Amino acid sequence: VQLQASGGGLVQAGGSLRLSCAASGRTVIGYGLAWFRQAPGKEREFVAAIARSGGATVYSDSVKGRFTISRDNTKNTVYLQINSLKPEDTAVYYCAARRTAVLATSMYDYWGQGTLVTVSS
Repeated sequence: VQLQASGGGLVQAGGSLRLSCAASGRTVIGYGLAWFRQAPGKEREFVAAIARSGGATVYSDSVKGRFTISRDNTKNTVYLQINSLKPEDTAVYYCAARRTAVLATSMYDYWGQGTLVTVSS
C-alpha cells in the first residue's frame, strides 16, 4: 500500500485545514487508517484512527473535539479535518495504514510521506 498525504499549509491560529491521504496499490477496505504527527524536536505521536468500516474512531486527548478523522473507501482515501488550530499543532502530519480489524493507535505498517502544517499565532 502506498500512501500520499496532502493538504498541509500555513494557517493562522483558530483556522482550519483538511488533510487528505490517498492510498494506491491496493484497496484499504480491510485496513485501519490513522494520522500521526511529529513536531520539531519531538517524537512522532498518535493523533487519530478510524476502523476499517469507518464506524469507530479514536483520538488523542490533545485533539479531541477539534479534529475529525473520516474515510471514503470508494476513493481509497482518509481525511483529517482540523479545526481551531493552535500553534502547538504545528507538525508534519503522517497518514498510516494497518491491516487490522481492531481500532489501533500503534503498530502501523504503511506510512505516507507527511504533509507540513504550520500554525502561526
